Amino acid sequence: MKILKKIILILIGVVVVLLGFGLYIIKQSTFHLTAWEYPEKSISIPQDRPNILLLVAEDMSDIIGAFGNELVHTPNIDELAKIGVSYPNTFTTAGVCAPSRTALITGVHQISIGGQHMRTSSRPEGDYKAVPPIDIKAFPELLRKAGYFTFNTVKQDYQFSDVRPGSGPFTIWDEENNPDLWRNRKDGQPFFGMMNFMETHESGVFTPLGYRPNSPMHFLLQVFRKLGEPENLEPVPVDPGKVSLPPYYPDTQTIREDISRHYENISVMDGIVGDIMERLRKDGLMENTIVIWTTDHGDGLPRAKRELYDSGIKVPMVIYYPPAYKSARFEKGTVDTQMISFVDLAPTILYLAKAPIPEFIQGRNFLKADTVRKYIFASRDRIDEVVDRQRAVRNHRFKYIKSWYPEQEGGHHIAFRDNMEMMKELWQLKAKGELNEKQLLWFQPPGEERLFDLQNDPFEMVDISKDTTYAKELDSMRMALGNWLNTVEDWSEESEGDMVKRFHLNGRSTITPSPTISVQGDQITIKAQEGASIGYKVDDNPWELYHLPLKNINFSSIKAKAVRYGWEESEVVTITKK
Repeated sequence: MKILKKIILILIGVVVVLLGFGLYIIKQSTFHLTAWEYPEKSISIPQDRPNILLLVAEDMSDIIGAFGNELVHTPNIDELAKIGVSYPNTFTTAGVCAPSRTALITGVHQISIGGQHMRTSSRPEGDYKAVPPIDIKAFPELLRKAGYFTFNTVKQDYQFSDVRPGSGPFTIWDEENNPDLWRNRKDGQPFFGMMNFMETHESGVFTPLGYRPNSPMHFLLQVFRKLGEPENLEPVPVDPGKVSLPPYYPDTQTIREDISRHYENISVMDGIVGDIMERLRKDGLMENTIVIWTTDHGDGLPRAKRELYDSGIKVPMVIYYPPAYKSARFEKGTVDTQMISFVDLAPTILYLAKAPIPEFIQGRNFLKADTVRKYIFASRDRIDEVVDRQRAVRNHRFKYIKSWYPEQEGGHHIAFRDNMEMMKELWQLKAKGELNEKQLLWFQPPGEERLFDLQNDPFEMVDISKDTTYAKELDSMRMALGNWLNTVEDWSEESEGDMVKRFHLNGRSTITPSPTISVQGDQITIKAQEGASIGYKVDDNPWELYHLPLKNINFSSIKAKAVRYGWEESEVVTITKK
């Protein structure tokens, strides 16, 4: 009897711990827009420095009305496309979130700064944070330096941070997960905001509640997703029978239902986008706010997410340019077919903000007509516990993929993805021998290299790398990939384990040395180790980014701390007025 009581108490303790951890995760990872019942305070914005709002949905391709999919209900994004510009040839640098977001936030390919493996905080051999070269800074921090107010919601996931808000270098954002969004900026201060939407995440395709999870935490994830759903938005139903299936999926009811659930989640995200646009209008900001909507990579479905096929890296992007910032290229409803990489967002946004574009950035400003991109490049490395290394180069017609692990198939077991009912069914059909030749391709070794003719084979089902008809194209794409790898420096030439040892001695995160504060007359100077970013706090005011000596500051105390990306924050140092 005593043993039974102990077992019951242990089980209760485990449940309490899991619930507590889950509530912590949902608090950190969800974001609720609250009703605004008070008018916008009077804030003047210089017309030559626009506000910029970057809206990033999770795990979805170009399945919206504006891009030709009439089955998905996306009236708000479709309206944004009608008054803005659509960019149908936009590509992420990876088919999975953390590496992709690393490149987006820095303008540098993740393979050049140690952010290529999925993900640093869940490495099977032990977690770590990527430590980029000392000159690398996230572009929102560069915007803060240029005078912008910056805010972020729901997610970071930059590899030199954890996933949750508030886990990364504190110098990047003025505020995180604050429902006030842009309203706390100073008078005359433009803002940059990055809002992330979990509604379309892969986990939303899992059967809501009641499904058989691979672990209790996966079940709790669904519980807390349910708790975090917007109260005022219901998904618009999608008939599974009307879903159009690509040739790599068998036509089953389970697969149709999972995809229709994905489509319904997209309709919820679209409703939130509409709410945000209404807030801009309510605050009188539509005339000086550039709005960018995109997604972090392709669909959160098998043979899409985590892959270098277009289903994994090709994403939609729509940009609304207010009349004051338009040119002839930005007429309402324009479709711009140039190729854009996620590393191009940082320099383009900095250009729009009239902020300096640093030399370390590997992307290009896609608003300059004289710099049209010929190729985009993407990478796949370790995926959870599966070691891999692939590199892809794509132009308007062909894609070439090189594999360093030619026996590593894309269709392998991943605990998280295997929660999906359609993935379970694919495994069952494969075991029964009921998948056809096209449906089996993903489960087979890819070989050392593949070449696809996207014009005639948009689903990338036919490898033409051994077809002599395309020998010239194969050589050209090989050369393009080789030149790029030589230019950007691929850190996967080094094993992940050796890279981690180089980042962190003894396997422990390095603590940034504390800065020093000196006072000379009416000037206050703060210095830190080379490469570290510095923040300071005057009395009880918010932390601010330090980049120039402070002059004529009225203070009782000044605090300062520093952080090098990937290291832990320094201790806070304080000076008080004598």
